[in-house]
This record gives sequence, structure tokens and C-alpha cells, in this order.
Amino acid sequence: MFGDSQAFSGFSVDDLDAARRFYGETLGLHVEETGQGDMRMLTLGLGSGARVLVYPKESHTPASFTVLNFPVDDIDRAVGALERAGVALERYSGFDQDDKGVLRGGGGEGPAAIAWFTDPAGNVLSVIQES
Repeated sequence: MFGDSQAFSGFSVDDLDAARRFYGETLGLHVEETGQGDMRMLTLGLGSGARVLVYPKESHTPASFTVLNFPVDDIDRAVGALERAGVALERYSGFDQDDKGVLRGGGGEGPAAIAWFTDPAGNVLSVIQES
């Protein structure tokens, strides 16, 4: 039914201006702002035409799961770039993350390495190296 749809995902933030700076300036994504007043929102361009809608929500609660994953070829380089940009990596109990905050060798069909970080609204994001 929706096989040819150009579906997109979305999530909320508590400060749209902070989100625009983080996603555009810190992460280097193409960010487009639309609307005005209380109807402002952001569209993040993720390559290959993929997009994610980011909208303000006064009663925002950060997602308790990863809302956006960024595949990378070299996780150490990506983590280093995040750290240089002032982004702190998250560490979760029960995961054997290394000194950089990277969980390596997920085994099975999981990623070879993954590291998590949050946006200014507390939403969880990740960088993932598949192999």
C-alpha cells in the first residue's frame, strides 16, 4: 500500500533554535525551517532524499530510545569529531563501552560498533559502524 511512499519520521524538541544550531552547525546536516510563530518546524535532510521532521513541543519529554542513527565508515573518527564539537558520548550501564563510549563487536547481526549521544533536547542519537 505505501511501498512507493516518501515517508518520513519526526520527533519533538523543547527548543527549536537550539535544535537548529545543533543539527545544522554541530552535526553539519542540511536544516530547513518552515512555518512561523508556534507553527515553526525543522526538516533535516539526511541524504538520498531522506528527511526527518523536528517540531517544538512545550511538554517535550526526550525519547527513551534512539531516534536517529548515523551510519559511519570509521566510528573512531566520527566519535572524535563529535568530541571536538563539544558533544558528549552517553554511557549506559549494562553495556561494555570502551573509554571513548563505543560499544564494539556487537556480534550476531548487530553493528560492529555503536556510540550514543544526545541532542540539546535529550533525544538519543547514535553513530553506527556496520563492519
